[in-house]
Amino acid sequence: MKIGVFGGTFNPPHRGHVAAVKECAAALKLDKVLVIPDAQPPHKEIAGGSPDAGARLELTRLAFDKVKHCSVSDMEISRGGVSYTVDTLRRLKEKYPTDKLYLLMGTDMLMCFEQWREFEEIVRLASLAVFARRGGEREKLFRQAEKLRLTYGANVRLVELDAVDISSTQLRQLLPQRQGVEYLPPEVYGRIIQRRYYGAKPDYEWLRRKAYAMLEPKRVAHVKGCEEEAVRLARRWGADEERAREAAILHDITKKEKLDEQLRLCAKYGILLDEMEKHEGKLLHSKTGAGIAKYEFGCDDEVYGAIYWHTTGKEDMALLEKVIYMADYIEPTRDFEGVQELRRLAYTDLDRALELGFQMSIDDMTGRNITPHDRTLGALAWIKKGNRQTQ
Repeated sequence: MKIGVFGGTFNPPHRGHVAAVKECAAALKLDKVLVIPDAQPPHKEIAGGSPDAGARLELTRLAFDKVKHCSVSDMEISRGGVSYTVDTLRRLKEKYPTDKLYLLMGTDMLMCFEQWREFEEIVRLASLAVFARRGGEREKLFRQAEKLRLTYGANVRLVELDAVDISSTQLRQLLPQRQGVEYLPPEVYGRIIQRRYYGAKPDYEWLRRKAYAMLEPKRVAHVKGCEEEAVRLARRWGADEERAREAAILHDITKKEKLDEQLRLCAKYGILLDEMEKHEGKLLHSKTGAGIAKYEFGCDDEVYGAIYWHTTGKEDMALLEKVIYMADYIEPTRDFEGVQELRRLAYTDLDRALELGFQMSIDDMTGRNITPHDRTLGALAWIKKGNRQTQ
């Protein structure tokens, strides 16, 4: 059996890693590929702010989960300490004594191979399979391969491939800028955003696709309008525009769910309910939406609060909470008596707009024989007492 061995930090694993394994496995007709994240690489420190070894292992498993004849091993992480390739190959040779091992590596690793620990033992244990970019510096690679062959008896195979032009280092820089999604397997990107590894922030188009897929089609226009309005209001009143955009995109993601599902989600995310909420599903989507935003999309507490309170409001609302409440109320697709005055006030006296909005909401519900929630009544009373902050 021919076994490929592909080690690295995988911090994070990206499409380039996956493509290289697939192409190399096909070119060499490998029967199996072992992908082995290291605990601590010998040639560099793990970049600051990186997830721990267990998280990198999980990301790597997500990246290679659907790659045929490929498995991810925790042998170096379980061993701990500095991960030396020679130690790993010795263990694999003990496990697969009659099989042929191919050590998969990039061109930069080939060029510095003689600096590796016990590199002469490595070439005895395994052949070297080097990812060679098509159109790259082939002559330099051939010279190095020939040198290793003649001097140390190494068997070096150059595997030409169409490399994905990205590195893990570049991705760690792109992710906090809401970039890089196209270079990562979907499952990997989703987990990175969920846990906010690397200080990652979600790409807005990715976030919109995820959110819109959870909506009834007719609600998408409202959510788009709410996003536009939230950003304008945030800019006007000095709230965080990025958080406002995230909250607006996600604020209605559970709107279509029935009461049973809303209650299930409340239980899942530990959301406590009063008696009215236990029987009224329309009051719950803001809470369950906030739960999904926090625990599935990694949103912070400010975004969580803005989504959580966008239906009932509450006393002493934070600025972002006010922004999302009003954006939801006055976004461009809204058309009801009094909306123009609400829109005017929202940009001239935000607390006065909230007061009017609470009053209109209470009047609408009582006019339809619906009991307003106590928090909405309390929010109105709070502002009427003169607790204003954003005139």
